[in-house]
Amino acid sequence: MPIPDEDYDAPAVEAKWQRFWAETKLFEADENAGKPKYYLLEMFPYPSGDLHVGHMKNYFIGDVLARYKLMRGFEVLHPIGWDSFGLPAENAAIQRSLSPRAWTEANIVTSRETLQKAGIGYDWRREIAAYEPAYYKWTQWLFLKLYERGLAYRASGPVNFCPQCRTVLANEQVEGGACYRCGAPVERRHLVQWYFKITAYADRLGDDLRLIEATWPAHVVTLQRNWIGRSEGMNVRFDVVGEKGLAFNVFTTRPDTLFGVTFMALAPEHAALPRLVRDVPNRAAVEAFCKAAVNRREIERAAADAEKSGVFTGRYARNPATGAEIPIWVGDYVLASYGEGAVMGVPAHDQRDFLFARKYKLPVVPVIRPADGALPQAGEMTEPFVEPGVMENAGPYTGLSSAAGTARLAADGARDGWGDAAVNYHLHDWLISRQRYWGAPIPIVHCPACGEVPVPYEQLPVLLPPEAEVDFTPAERSPLASAPAFLHTSCPRCGGAAERDADTMDTYVDSSWYFLRYCDARNEKAPWDPARVNYWMPVDQYIGGDEHAVSHLLYARFFQKFLADEGLVRDVEPFPALFNQGMVKARVTKPDGSTSVEVMSKSKGNAVPAGPFIAQYGADVARLYITFAGPPGKEMEWTEEGVGASAKWLKRICKLMGKYAEEIKNVPVGYKPDHNEYYYAEAYSHHTLKRVTEDLERLHFNTCIAFLMEFTNKLNAFEKTATPTYDDKAKIAFGYCLKMFIKMVAPFAPHHAEEFWHLTGSTDSVFRAAWDTVDDFFIKVIDLDVLNGKLPGARVIRPEPLLDILTLTDRTEIPVMAYLIPNHQRRISQEEKIIRRFIIQINGKVRGNVQVSEPLDEERVLAAAREDAKISKYLTDKRITKTVFVPANRILNIVVE
Repeated sequence: MPIPDEDYDAPAVEAKWQRFWAETKLFEADENAGKPKYYLLEMFPYPSGDLHVGHMKNYFIGDVLARYKLMRGFEVLHPIGWDSFGLPAENAAIQRSLSPRAWTEANIVTSRETLQKAGIGYDWRREIAAYEPAYYKWTQWLFLKLYERGLAYRASGPVNFCPQCRTVLANEQVEGGACYRCGAPVERRHLVQWYFKITAYADRLGDDLRLIEATWPAHVVTLQRNWIGRSEGMNVRFDVVGEKGLAFNVFTTRPDTLFGVTFMALAPEHAALPRLVRDVPNRAAVEAFCKAAVNRREIERAAADAEKSGVFTGRYARNPATGAEIPIWVGDYVLASYGEGAVMGVPAHDQRDFLFARKYKLPVVPVIRPADGALPQAGEMTEPFVEPGVMENAGPYTGLSSAAGTARLAADGARDGWGDAAVNYHLHDWLISRQRYWGAPIPIVHCPACGEVPVPYEQLPVLLPPEAEVDFTPAERSPLASAPAFLHTSCPRCGGAAERDADTMDTYVDSSWYFLRYCDARNEKAPWDPARVNYWMPVDQYIGGDEHAVSHLLYARFFQKFLADEGLVRDVEPFPALFNQGMVKARVTKPDGSTSVEVMSKSKGNAVPAGPFIAQYGADVARLYITFAGPPGKEMEWTEEGVGASAKWLKRICKLMGKYAEEIKNVPVGYKPDHNEYYYAEAYSHHTLKRVTEDLERLHFNTCIAFLMEFTNKLNAFEKTATPTYDDKAKIAFGYCLKMFIKMVAPFAPHHAEEFWHLTGSTDSVFRAAWDTVDDFFIKVIDLDVLNGKLPGARVIRPEPLLDILTLTDRTEIPVMAYLIPNHQRRISQEEKIIRRFIIQINGKVRGNVQVSEPLDEERVLAAAREDAKISKYLTDKRITKTVFVPANRILNIVVE
């Protein structure tokens, strides 16, 4: 029996069972009408090569769930692949004077080996990589499908440009005005680029959030809803005075404030500015201001309380509601990405307009009053009145409510041709062009005679040229333009000389459909067989970080809806259940000797490489520690003490299983405890099974392991007290409990569980053994508090609705494993109190338990924890910053610093 001490070769034992799982095809999934399907997926990983234990948390969470679902009788699809195109690989290769392909392939080999040594159960037959022509052929195929429907188009416009990565970025890839990859400040430029018309699906993307808001993290749903940003209002046309044919369309959600417009402000990037200031005296000042403003971060420019800057253009526009001429300014707080990059300035009723007007001494004209108050006086205003109310000084609309006035203005504007009702979105079309080498080439040919010509489907894939033919160092032009053999081609339509498009696609395009390819990964004739996709989809559980809330998760939803419209997939949300894992942190020692706890990272020097750790301690130790150290959705700190505790618990289990292997082996097939005469451990087994099952379903893995640790204590307690009454019947009962324990611990420590299972005589995997079913008799009749250590002679109270008293036999010499025999039953009086036991966690780690009498509340449980000698030492000299009270699970987590 393996015991993890200095002589225990954990990697060798784990490798044995990994070979066994591969040989028995445990994780190979196929369409199976005889079983319910379960599609489990972690987000498409980038092959970074040297994985550390922080990376492994995501994979361990998925593997625990996959193994549990196998035991619950599901056909589990759990695939893996590599998001292997994109900036990180190309930048890393350039820094190391390598080719992106060589760098990527080496990383995939290392990452694959680490995941396999960790025992992650993947269907490796379905492995895919975005950089392989067999994959990006279908990425290009999907581009052409979008192009056919007018959803892929090329246009000139303001774009985000990273000067360090030398490529454009989608709006979703700009974080706080900086590049999401390198952190460099992003510039705004005007370029001709390729876009996907995701805005055509804006309403559906927003409306269908209702389908997933109960099963996605609330903050992710909110982020998507705000990013889509649907606003109802009105488009209003402001004609430029003295410039025939030039007008600015302004989207506003407050048409009721039109009579208070005193200026217009344009975004510094506005395309019409060159024409507007062509002949004005202060043209140079306007151009200088715009050049400086466009390089400021948008988040700073748009902040409501930030100082506003602007410059007067010298031109005027006509307010269509009043006929007044109003000055046209350029304002740095106006963004080209909102509406058409123009706003109407209403200082009396908008915070940013108010600050701008005060700075430049522009008029403030109040036109909305509170429903039960007076109209504000401009000279007395210290802040704008921004709420809806009643219109004043508004001509024929005076006296109307904001809502009624808005409706009438929209109707009048449509009638008279200066405005109409409209819907605006924060969401803009997805910019997918990248001026980099390492990506899927865009399958378009540019012909002098025919214009844009799509590459015929039968000519796909358009292959990347060999690295030797390309100067892929970042530059102003796309690297593919430096490869003549790639660039120069013939037009598929007329046969004349033409050029290929030299841009590649955003790597997020690759990850917008990979989950569909897994369903039919080796199909050479199509991206997938719809029948296979419709069998497996949607993904039943998706696991990954919330950093992709408004990028990958939004794009994948868009692709699913488009493909459903094409009849290629079912119209479902691709990821109806989403789980965001918490980050793994570790202590960092700074140059001055101080320390801090930060997210694990190689660059910070606090990363623990996964490969060497597994070689030293074994994968199961890492799995147990990561899944136990805290709730999977929360941050956790990696410590050596935690590693040691997990290894120690495994050692205790090994000793227990080694000693009682014969008992486990001799449990009769189909054995079930006798409800009239049963053992303490049998009852406790079913209480533990119920709690572990419920928390596995909720992905509360840390509490599952806490329950199993308590169960281990109970099983070890038997070893100390059972000798006098340890007859054949007791041996069978104890073996039954140990077999239940093996199956419960199996998802968390699969290699050890497999070793235990086979030492009992089984030749099949523990993961093909059915998960046990909770016997409700023990849940209804035996209260858990009684099972947590009350000795014979103590009163046993059965919970509602039975309200009976069950008394243990009075033979105190019978050990903890004694029979529980009901001697008599009676009703409980109102005065009698029920005792409940609560698990106490400190910073997510179980530190003990306390017993508290009803009525139960957080204050009483916290007080009991402070008084407990074992628990109080963890609270001494510590400040409690937060408590999480879960009465249903009888858990109190105390967060201290």
